[in-house]
Amino acid sequence: MKVRLLPRSSATKIVGFDGDTLKVKVTSAPVDGLANRDLIDVLSKHLKVPKRRIEIIAGHTSRTKVIKFRDISSDELSRYLSS
Repeated sequence: MKVRLLPRSSATKIVGFDGDTLKVKVTSAPVDGLANRDLIDVLSKHLKVPKRRIEIIAGHTSRTKVIKFRDISSDELSRYLSS
């Protein structure tokens, strides 16, 4: 899944989809991986899955990232993100 991370935002939240890219806002700055950790935290809480099942596989230093979800079907993922 493609994710567009918006660091230094006023709130940490999932904004929604823009085409096929999920937009996520986090309050932390993109320093020392803090924004990436917050991204995984917010996805983990929203999807109700352990953090170990969410992995950034591309874009560690970019705002556009590719996220891999282990042991979650695309149907489950769509259902969780639409709620």
